[in-house]
Amino acid sequence: MIILQFIDSQKTLALGKIVCLGRNYAEHAKEMHTEVPSFPVIFLKPPSAVISDGMTIVRPSISREMHHEVELVVAIGKRGKNIPASAALSHVCGYAVGLDMTLRDVQSEAKKKGLPWSVAKGFDTSAPVSAIVPSSRIPDPQALTISCKVNGAVRQRTSTGKMIFSVPAMIEYVSSIFTLEEGDLLFTGTPEGVGPVNAGDVISADLEGFTSITLHVAAA
Repeated sequence: MIILQFIDSQKTLALGKIVCLGRNYAEHAKEMHTEVPSFPVIFLKPPSAVISDGMTIVRPSISREMHHEVELVVAIGKRGKNIPASAALSHVCGYAVGLDMTLRDVQSEAKKKGLPWSVAKGFDTSAPVSAIVPSSRIPDPQALTISCKVNGAVRQRTSTGKMIFSVPAMIEYVSSIFTLEEGDLLFTGTPEGVGPVNAGDVISADLEGFTSITLHVAAA
């Protein structure tokens, strides 16, 4: 069982499933040469993908091109099915910053063949997550800044207000398909600026003013 820690607290959360949104920022869709979606694009990561601050992201030997994707992460604190957007935030217990590490070459090949992205997105260490900030400290998840640096240089930085699908809209949609349970994490999509990282790099992600995570990159 993987245990998630809350910031400045002894409170913990047992990790559940990991539900991720793709293409939730228009500029990222543009840089990936894909259409802006009319409904949320969903994929999953296994719990074994999760690592925490100070650990190492390992690029599997099947890939030569791994990209960083910084994201706001929503932690679910109350079970729900078919949750209306108007009640969605009452099911959130906190927020974190995470990285959706992606084997871009593997993903590109899968897209060409119409195959799933599971290998490109779900490999071990592909979902670094920071300590969780209690939701009581963040009344509006669409008024936050997330950023990513590689070796100290800013690669991505944006406001969560630029999301195509807001956190409440996302919870409403996802819960119509999957029952959301305590400990589930929602990765809410990445902004523009994604790019490669290599063995020896240091990557950091920030939910600015609240929490951050720093990791090393290695190759298998």
